[in-house]
Amino acid sequence: MTSSGAAIRIASGQGFWGDWLEAPARQVEGGPIDYLMMDYLAEVTMSILQKQRARDPSLGYARDFVATMERILPQLVEKGIRVTANAGGVNPRACADAVLAVARRLGLAGKVRVGVVTGDDLLDRLDALLPIHPLANMDTGEPLATVRDQVLSANAYLGAFPVVDALAQGANIVITGRVTDTGLTLGPMIHAFGWDGAAWNRLAAGTVAGHIIECGAQCSGGNCLVGWDRIPGMDDPGYPIVEATRDGAFAVTKHAGSGGRITVASVTEQLVYEMGDPTNYITPDVIADFTTIRLTQNGKDRVRVSQVRGRPATASLKVSVAYFYGYKAVGTLVYAWPDAYRKARAADRIIRARLERLDLRFEEILTEYVGVNATHGPLAGPASPDAPEVQLRIGVRARERAPVERFTRELAPLILNGPPSVTGFAGGRPKVEEIVAYWPALVPKSEVRAGVEVRDA
Repeated sequence: MTSSGAAIRIASGQGFWGDWLEAPARQVEGGPIDYLMMDYLAEVTMSILQKQRARDPSLGYARDFVATMERILPQLVEKGIRVTANAGGVNPRACADAVLAVARRLGLAGKVRVGVVTGDDLLDRLDALLPIHPLANMDTGEPLATVRDQVLSANAYLGAFPVVDALAQGANIVITGRVTDTGLTLGPMIHAFGWDGAAWNRLAAGTVAGHIIECGAQCSGGNCLVGWDRIPGMDDPGYPIVEATRDGAFAVTKHAGSGGRITVASVTEQLVYEMGDPTNYITPDVIADFTTIRLTQNGKDRVRVSQVRGRPATASLKVSVAYFYGYKAVGTLVYAWPDAYRKARAADRIIRARLERLDLRFEEILTEYVGVNATHGPLAGPASPDAPEVQLRIGVRARERAPVERFTRELAPLILNGPPSVTGFAGGRPKVEEIVAYWPALVPKSEVRAGVEVRDA
């Protein structure tokens, strides 16, 4: 625990699997921090990792994390910086093994302790759970049994307290599976400040802190609509840092001299990201009320967050299920001026008529005109008759592969037997892809037991 009144600094190093590889090193090298939080997982990521593990039992985690640890581990040890990351995906033990191997290779044996959080993966337990808990789809009410044979992954969202347990056992790197994004930041705060599990306002504040920095630079200048063209230094953006104290107060800032910008506007944009009901932001640890949050600009690139209120957590955990749904394919053609939009629309009519004549059946055929309405749809208004070019993007979806496969062979002929002034087919025939669908459900907390192991290099 920290001494009374002492602040801790928790830095965001990754906002998703595929985020900027330089960010973790920038956070470690750019100034003092106590924790490096790295968020890798999204709903679809779990199914991708599950497929990888099915092909190779040693995989199933974010391998980028291991390469990053190899780059920064000596500095982490030297500076006493601890790491929390959900890079373990569906195979956190294998991820830990890989990091421990890196530590030994770098001569850091005896200096690295890796905590592994497990228990979120319910895939092997589904058949035992379903007769008792139907894992009904939160949107449709259907029981999971209706798609059981197609399930690819099933993971309960664990909260911050398994992370706290691993830190308490001396882990300086904590690797988890499907722990909530916010729990990776809240965990270090609970550990450092000794918060009670019923300190609802403080837990809510830590949850809000985690929500603000979970997407990396999205709160420090990236993807920011307000004054986007005047945000400085986005070639080397500063990722956010939470500076928190025992009473639950915290500020969002970044390393001095780094690019980007942290303002009330940029933090607000991140707060409303995936917010849902602002009065009920539900996590395994607490329910936070976003309507109580107060943001204050407290200096250059520093926003103070206060007055966060929380309520007791629910008795359930959310379960993220991914299942195989069918097939899709998407193809594009580009039509040039003059009459670019008219040509693209004519091509769409032609290909739809040909698919109908072939008696191909799809659940959906979706057409977009990039440069006209792909982003804003009907709100885009009428297309300019002088548009220099318009991309026709058309996709199909079906439960069976055969009609989708045939669709992929109907686009190329339009180059010679459709409207003129066409290009943009350099990528070749569209590829048939499997569709992974998302099934949200709830399970009683009593059915999920988190496990924590701590290993030494």
